Amino acid sequence: MSSGATVGRPLPGTRLLQARRAATAPVHLWRRSLRVRTVVVTVLLSAVALVSVGGVLSVSIANGLYHDRVNQVLASSARAASAAQRVLGTATAYDPTTLGVLQQSAVEQVRTTAAADGLAWLVSPGQSGSVALPAVTIPSGVEAVISQQLKRSVEAAPTGQHYQPVALPSGPGRTLPGIIVGEPLQVGGNQYELYLVYNLSEVQATLDLVQRTLLIGGAALLLLIGGVTTVVVSLVVRPIKEAALVSEELADGRLEQRIPERGEDVVATLARSFNRMADGLQRQITQLANLSRVQQRFVSDVSHELRTPLTTIRLASDVLYDGREALDPPAARSAELLRDQVERFEALLGDLLEISRMDAQAADVAGEPTNLVELAREAIDSLAGLADEMGTPVRLVTPGGHVEIEVDARRIARIVRNLLANAIEHGDGRPIVLTVDSSATAVGLGVRDHGAGMPQHHADRVFDRFWRADPSRQRRIGGTGLGLAISLEDALLHGGSLEVWSREGDGTNFVLTLPRSPDAPMIGRPVPLEPADAFPSTAVAATHRPPTGRLPAVRR
Repeated sequence: MSSGATVGRPLPGTRLLQARRAATAPVHLWRRSLRVRTVVVTVLLSAVALVSVGGVLSVSIANGLYHDRVNQVLASSARAASAAQRVLGTATAYDPTTLGVLQQSAVEQVRTTAAADGLAWLVSPGQSGSVALPAVTIPSGVEAVISQQLKRSVEAAPTGQHYQPVALPSGPGRTLPGIIVGEPLQVGGNQYELYLVYNLSEVQATLDLVQRTLLIGGAALLLLIGGVTTVVVSLVVRPIKEAALVSEELADGRLEQRIPERGEDVVATLARSFNRMADGLQRQITQLANLSRVQQRFVSDVSHELRTPLTTIRLASDVLYDGREALDPPAARSAELLRDQVERFEALLGDLLEISRMDAQAADVAGEPTNLVELAREAIDSLAGLADEMGTPVRLVTPGGHVEIEVDARRIARIVRNLLANAIEHGDGRPIVLTVDSSATAVGLGVRDHGAGMPQHHADRVFDRFWRADPSRQRRIGGTGLGLAISLEDALLHGGSLEVWSREGDGTNFVLTLPRSPDAPMIGRPVPLEPADAFPSTAVAATHRPPTGRLPAVRR
């Protein structure tokens, strides 16, 4: 039962992978979609512009409403204070009873004239008159919102208006915007202070309505901008997307693909120009492909046709070489030279046939478990006679690489022999170090010599066919000029790379890097391209890796 209860339940690793994919999906969408980037950027910039304009409008409207209301309040307060002062000025006697009646009449006149939400009639401190009227507050406790700063301003000035914005209490934890206007009054030799309280909640309500309208209008405008931008971008991006798809088709070799031409605008002009370019490229590529096939066929046919007479010449040269002791010295020497040149001719024909098969993509790679360290040892043993003749010590260093990888042992052994033979040939009798190392994704082999080295323009052409850095140099090995070119092709057939580092006076280092698995890409190189014993100075390097999309699978 317990096992059945868990059927269909995602594993923790699966949930983590799904969460990562969900988290990175917006990033991939942002990087891959021009339409999304354009719409998002346009909406964001429009939002910034709308917020800025809306903020300015909101502040301007708020200031306008506030100042208009303040002007109304000040005018109303001035009329109310004047009316109260006129009522108090009609007093003929200054006894408490008469002044009390006048005070009540003045208060009613103020409330009628000003239409204030609160009133406070206070006695200014320090008065010396014989009669002082009592303080009046409507509603009770309204004097609590009058600040000391406003009181001091009113007390210090015998005339004039003074006002201050305040927060009016409106229940537990709630306040309303308001304004208090204070003016002095003179009665019977005493100075009184008249404060009128006005509630500005209707102004705040108007401002809130305006701000809500601006917010809703801005949001609607943003949606409209996003929709319009999406439509416009779709009209522009669609032909660009079509052009990108057609470009990918052309890059994959489907040369007949073309961009649809619609209308007479600049996009249609671009499509027509692109299609004309594609037509020209197709014609040129077809011509070059036909020429390449003719050349490959010619090389292959000539190589095959030359094998028959070469076999006859080889048999004759062997007979002459075997009987050279019976010949006079010039004829014996000629027999030796004839045999050497026939062997070189055979090697050249073999290399030409190999190159023609590679150019025709007909080279087979027979993968089998192979140890690169063992191939290096075999190459050292096979070239030991040449190394001894040149007085060149060869050392094998294997910090890693003792693993078996699926490669064509014949082709990889040929690469190692070519690299080692070149190192002995150009090493000037100095030590040569073969290094084999490995990483989690690759196995590498480096062949380091300490000869004369190469300048930059030589390192750039070292893998070219039939190219030699110094044609006048006396060679001990009869090379064909195709060894490094074939080695590079062999490395590329395995999805690997062949690179060269060189510096004049400090030698050369060739590095072969192969993937540990044909289905897994290489990450980095186990053997560094620049050797550790190189002096820190300007050096040249040439890297030859398979182009993007050209990682040939190992054929078995």
